[in-house]
Amino acid sequence: MATVDDLKFQEFDDAANLLAGNPDATTISIDEPSENPKNQYGLLQDSRREEDDELLGTDDSDKTELLAGQKKSAPFWTFEYYQTFFDVDTYQVLDRIKGSVFPIPGKNFVRLYIRSNPDLYGPFWICATLVFAIAISGNLSNFFIHLGKPAYRYVPEFRKVSIAATAIYAYAWLVPLALWGFLMWRNSKVMNIVSYSFLEIVCVYGYSLFIYIPTAILWIIPQKAVRWILVMFALCLSGSVLVMTFWPAVRDDNRRIALATMVTLVLLHALLAIGCLAYFFDAPDLNVLLPTVAAQNGTIVATKTQ
Repeated sequence: MATVDDLKFQEFDDAANLLAGNPDATTISIDEPSENPKNQYGLLQDSRREEDDELLGTDDSDKTELLAGQKKSAPFWTFEYYQTFFDVDTYQVLDRIKGSVFPIPGKNFVRLYIRSNPDLYGPFWICATLVFAIAISGNLSNFFIHLGKPAYRYVPEFRKVSIAATAIYAYAWLVPLALWGFLMWRNSKVMNIVSYSFLEIVCVYGYSLFIYIPTAILWIIPQKAVRWILVMFALCLSGSVLVMTFWPAVRDDNRRIALATMVTLVLLHALLAIGCLAYFFDAPDLNVLLPTVAAQNGTIVATKTQ
């Protein structure tokens, strides 16, 4: 029975005879088919491992960040430059919203959802929806609380829309700007600090505010205890997204500075939520107080006149 070496020698001998008879002929050597599947399987395993590392945030390479920067190669004064900030599909937006509502412990929100394609589409519309949700729910809450009172006359407060828009958009842009500047400053002093781009930080803050949209709608319930439970629950969810995202960026810094940074971020986030609840839902109603005071003053004047 012929062995593998005999077959290879016979193949080599046939090729030599063919070249001796026809010098212009070409020969093709067929490798053993058993080696190719192993090599292909190994390459497939390596590629899958790299994809898993990149998805879970365990890959320390900055290839995705580099690709994200290469996408915005157009000049900043052109429309194409800003169009890239809104180049995102519905599934990506929904996936990022789901990640902000159900944060995964130990996973970085930026590396898991944002870094491949940071966008402004989701944060812009989340903030806009939150503005109208707070303003409309605040008016409805005021209406339902005083419904049926003879001295109450409902007047819609459209100024709440502009106040809510100023507060929310200022928070969603100025706080990320300050945080980005702080991280850049600390990165110049501590070289191993993780750096985030300004767009990534804005994206994280924008998606972290989504949980306040259903919370603002539920604030219509005229029970202060229920409202405070809702705001604390929303604050824990959205605050955990910020903590798990930005703690890796400052944990290698000085311990006190790192803790002070995280406490400041959480306090600012809590100030926005509690401030919106206190101003738009728990503020005293002047439309009810003024007629009462007027009626009391009228009675006093009438008494004095008599």
